[in-house]
Amino acid sequence: MAHSSSHHSYPRSARVNQILREVISEELLRLSDHDERLGFLTVTGVETTPDMRQAMVFLDSLDPSVAEALEERRAQIQGSVNAQTRLKRTPKLSFMADPAIASGNAVEGVLRRQHHDDE
Repeated sequence: MAHSSSHHSYPRSARVNQILREVISEELLRLSDHDERLGFLTVTGVETTPDMRQAMVFLDSLDPSVAEALEERRAQIQGSVNAQTRLKRTPKLSFMADPAIASGNAVEGVLRRQHHDDE
């Protein structure tokens, strides 16, 4: 049974994930002005662990130079999350390429080859 005091229609973890995605996206955009390795980077989603101690940040791509830049700026990004949210604790951020993007690209490649073979 839903709590009558809750006015949100989805779980707290989903709300936290969405807030983190927005804050991290804004911070990466701001940081890209100072670090060109972070330009054109898109946060596709965030998944926090149930205890909210860690958060996996999914990105559209993650080449080695981007991974290095994110590692260098992790504390700064986490500080921005801490300053802009009212979470009991700021989750430790980890970054990875979104596997859905890679899967989608693979499917698209198969479809293109199939279309080309049919002609």
